[in-house]
Amino acid sequence: MASNDSTSKTIIVALALCIVCSVFVSGAAVMLRPAQQVNKDLDRKTNILAAAGLLKSGVSIEAQFESVTTRAVDLTTGKFTDAVKVSSYDQRKAAKDPAISEALGDADIAKIGRRANYALVYIIKGDSGIDKVILPIKGYGLWSTLYGFVALESDLNTVAGLGFYEHAETPGLGGEVDNPLWKAKWVGKKTYDENNHAALTVIKGSVDSSRPEAIHQVDGLSGATLTSRGVDNRIKFWMGENGFAPFLANLRAGEA
Repeated sequence: MASNDSTSKTIIVALALCIVCSVFVSGAAVMLRPAQQVNKDLDRKTNILAAAGLLKSGVSIEAQFESVTTRAVDLTTGKFTDAVKVSSYDQRKAAKDPAISEALGDADIAKIGRRANYALVYIIKGDSGIDKVILPIKGYGLWSTLYGFVALESDLNTVAGLGFYEHAETPGLGGEVDNPLWKAKWVGKKTYDENNHAALTVIKGSVDSSRPEAIHQVDGLSGATLTSRGVDNRIKFWMGENGFAPFLANLRAGEA
């Protein structure tokens, strides 16, 4: 009898401890959520500035981001929209909602499954108008979906920078997408050809700078063929008709 009582008490105490610990963990998660959101927003802003080549050390991110205007774009019409609230819109969640996204089918060269109907873009203006536009892009590599930004200069064609803020590619191989030397190879490349067709591509091997098409080409990652192909497909998708091409065309014409 004593043995049974001891076993029961042990179980009760263990359950009580589990409940108490769960309450503490849940409470901590709730209390930390605002701080986590602040850090998440700060990281997003840091990556946007870095992709545009505008990130400065010793200056607060918030101060630097004051020059950036965030707008929502309807990817179907290629025009700015007020259909979603910029401050709370989550493009990842939207892509999973059939009501505000679409299945891509055969057009899904970036292997993202669904594309949200709306996207947030980031605009930096200068004295004579638009100075840079930063666009969110994503696509599957070898092991993971790579999330990042591509920045275009005021001509909406010349690459100002490229950056990735989330992926799980192999360190030393596909993970070289984070290598500053490789990312620097994108700067100055042209996204569209003379007919405004998406032409930017990642090739296998090294670019022959003597050839005219070199202006649209970036070196592939050595030993990471599938990751390179994934980046290539991602760029082609988001710079194409199912991505930001209609928006950029409207922006050039002053009709966005």
